[in-house]
Amino acid sequence: MKKRILGLDIGTKRIGVAMSDPLGISAQPLKFINRKPENVSINEISQICEEHAIILIVAGLPKNMDGTLGFQAKDVLCYLELLKKHVPLEVELEDERLTSRMAEKVLIEQKKKPSKNKGLVDITSAVLILQQYLNRRR
Repeated sequence: MKKRILGLDIGTKRIGVAMSDPLGISAQPLKFINRKPENVSINEISQICEEHAIILIVAGLPKNMDGTLGFQAKDVLCYLELLKKHVPLEVELEDERLTSRMAEKVLIEQKKKPSKNKGLVDITSAVLILQQYLNRRR
């Protein structure tokens, strides 16, 4: 089985999940997971990692526009500390400034309403985060 990379867009309510193709070229949407209760979301991510032979997790880090870490970024880092205790994989951080706005734009172009599809925004953001990582790696 080919190895894949998992992309996460970690929000306070939901986590968007994307996965690379086996060659590590493109990111594909997978699903969104409700973040709370956190033990349930961590278990679900752990299962995804096992089922799909995930070798690395790439998580978006929502920095402020000036590059500093605000509340959201610190919240993501706290969640990742919990995740690392249960999922024995390396986690890399990818700057995710403006990915939610780009995801909303993509959905509008597809004639989907971001306001009615919050989970879809999160999944699309996870795809953008992972694709940005994959592109940078090549």
